[in-house]
Amino acid sequence: MDYPNDQAPGAPIRSGIPEHGRIPKYYAVKARIAVLVGELAEGDTLPTERDLALRYEVSRETVRQALRELLLEGRLRRQGRGTVVAGPKLEQPLSLASYTEGVRRQGRTPGRHLIGLDRFPCPETLAAETGLERGEPVWHLERVLLADDERVGLESTYVAVSRVPHLDTDFEPDSSFYAYLGDRMGIGFGDADERIETVLATPREALLIGTPPALPMLLIHRVSRDTEGQPLERVRSLYRGDRFSFSTHLDGTRQPKQ
Repeated sequence: MDYPNDQAPGAPIRSGIPEHGRIPKYYAVKARIAVLVGELAEGDTLPTERDLALRYEVSRETVRQALRELLLEGRLRRQGRGTVVAGPKLEQPLSLASYTEGVRRQGRTPGRHLIGLDRFPCPETLAAETGLERGEPVWHLERVLLADDERVGLESTYVAVSRVPHLDTDFEPDSSFYAYLGDRMGIGFGDADERIETVLATPREALLIGTPPALPMLLIHRVSRDTEGQPLERVRSLYRGDRFSFSTHLDGTRQPKQ
């Protein structure tokens, strides 16, 4: 079988070739479009589906499937009725640093849009997760996460009213909650338990973030404690899988005992 240049060993297409050697037509088109994307700058508009179909002599449905995967991978994004080249994914460290710090380190402008701030008695499930008392007043702070005014995630924070009694009056919803805890309340973070999983957004979440419901999301659950080991917050952060990646540092000198 004769491979086009972009399917030569070492090219991205090679990782998608099954053992029998037959390559799905859409995947070969995807590899060619990926080469085209690499030649364009961030924000440049891709040719239309019709033009791409004519260029590669395939059906528009084949092109559509190739574009769909590149959109899910974050190589492309929709803009109006067209498709443009996306920028690199935002890389967030898995640490007790805030979202604000992580985005600023990459030269982007962080922001948040308030969805709601409610107060209600702590339910049994939340009490079991955090160590808070069942029925004690808690705040629920829900905000859309922004990077350069682009909606990239949704964050829900639960914290005891007793820890931040005036959250509804002296906290700016578009600012960092961690900075508020440290600078205004004098509360420091001690440790946290964190879990990551992949999910699909609910219709409501997809609407708030501005994504298709079928777009894979990265969901982070975090339960944090202060320097005294007391419960501090429970956070549910939903990030767009096409716009985010996460990193951490592993120290090989600290091997667990067998």
